[in-house]
Amino acid sequence: MKNVVVVGAQWGDEGKGKVVDILAPHFDLVARYQGGHNAGHTVRIGDRKFILRLIPSGILHDECQCLIGNGVVVDPTAFNAEIQELKEAGVECEGRLFISARAHLILPYHVALDRAREERLGANSVGTTMRGIGPAYEDKASRCGVRAGDLLYPDLLREKIRTNIEEKNLELASLGADQLDLDSTLDQFLGDALRLKAFVRDSAAMVNKATQEGKSVLVEGAQGTMLDVDHGTYPFVTSSNATAGGAATGLGLAPRDITGTLGIAKAYTTRVGGGPFPTELLDEHGAYLQKRGNEYGAVTGRPRRTGWFDAVVVRYSVMLNGFDAIALTKLDVLDEFDEIKIATGYRCRGESVEGMPYGANVLAECEPIYESVPGWKTTTSRITKFDELPAAARDYVGRIEELCGTPIGLISTGPDRNETIIREGLAVSKWMSDKSV
Repeated sequence: MKNVVVVGAQWGDEGKGKVVDILAPHFDLVARYQGGHNAGHTVRIGDRKFILRLIPSGILHDECQCLIGNGVVVDPTAFNAEIQELKEAGVECEGRLFISARAHLILPYHVALDRAREERLGANSVGTTMRGIGPAYEDKASRCGVRAGDLLYPDLLREKIRTNIEEKNLELASLGADQLDLDSTLDQFLGDALRLKAFVRDSAAMVNKATQEGKSVLVEGAQGTMLDVDHGTYPFVTSSNATAGGAATGLGLAPRDITGTLGIAKAYTTRVGGGPFPTELLDEHGAYLQKRGNEYGAVTGRPRRTGWFDAVVVRYSVMLNGFDAIALTKLDVLDEFDEIKIATGYRCRGESVEGMPYGANVLAECEPIYESVPGWKTTTSRITKFDELPAAARDYVGRIEELCGTPIGLISTGPDRNETIIREGLAVSKWMSDKSV
């Protein structure tokens, strides 16, 4: 069997959508294991662009079955809109897309609470997308959440929602926000949510049956390692486990059945929202990276903060996820630099820091220790063979491998799926050789 987890190695937005799209034809099932519709995966095929928020990127390949696992929180309105967008683009989902019965649903009160809390925090806000993701995970942990399987039991569903709305309205009132009308909220939600019933399945049974039959599963994460609720820059994190370990719980797949992990990292670094960012560039170089790299959120349109490649972050991700290889994206964005910097370590209050500091407050005080390497000053766009890259670009890739301790098996040299280098003999090329090992 061949079950591979694809994980962001930085703060998200690393280009997972393109990489999953490239790998998907070599797998039988593509499954998403955490997050919500706050994470957009962009896939470009020729002159067509697809932005997928909840649905795994494998849906763009007719032969793939796709699954939204129990670790994902699903907004029914967003899900239905995405289904419609794909249908209008000629992509049919029914019959090969499924939602775990155990996946929790996002309700209007989650969105209202998310927005009210962020507005109350003002300048100290976490920087959420205000789409209700965090509050939905809170209800999951508090054991009062509404799950996709509840749609099959309408009387129980209505009673759970009524109880929750009464409680959430108390908090909304305390935040100075408008309260929700019980009946209209219930009717609006059910109008969208009941359309999900046809997609609901026992996803853990599906994944394990596929594995037992020798089929291959590509597991797709959202966000990135540094946004993991346990291991990221807490509290400036998402509300789920974005690291590879979350794949087991988010799908019901036994850890022993995960046979490989792939980390996705940009050739530089970006992050969205609040929180510390040691290599952030607030000068013309940062502005250039933002413009040349089109660094704007696929879902929100928010501009991303940009900075040099941070080897401390990616090395930490390698440790947590056990990557067999890294896919390095957006190498071509660096084509025009005379000099490129890499953060090889941190210094805090005059002393070197070992590993990744605990907590956002400590990381905020860290200064990067930079190493400079020469730029290549020529285009790498559309190059598909490693040996055809400029020597300085190959050296840059090699230095990242040395600093992070993992081979780079895939290099993206442009947004289209064909603008990609697959390095022979490494994990990625082996995973692409056929549908089984």
